[in-house]
Amino acid sequence: MGVPNFKYVAKAVEGGCWRIWNRRTSRWWGNPLSFYPEELLAELNGPNRIERIIELCKRK
Repeated sequence: MGVPNFKYVAKAVEGGCWRIWNRRTSRWWGNPLSFYPEELLAELNGPNRIERIIELCKRK
């Protein structure tokens, strides 16, 4: 069956932060986050509802 090929993935970066990487455009998406963005990744790779994405991005 294999591993799903998600468009957005999280990568750890220097300073203990996480960034979201867009695999199709090979660019960073958004700002660095202090937490692993599990819910945000699920939303970006799934339903992609703008209101929910904004709400998840505002979390600290």
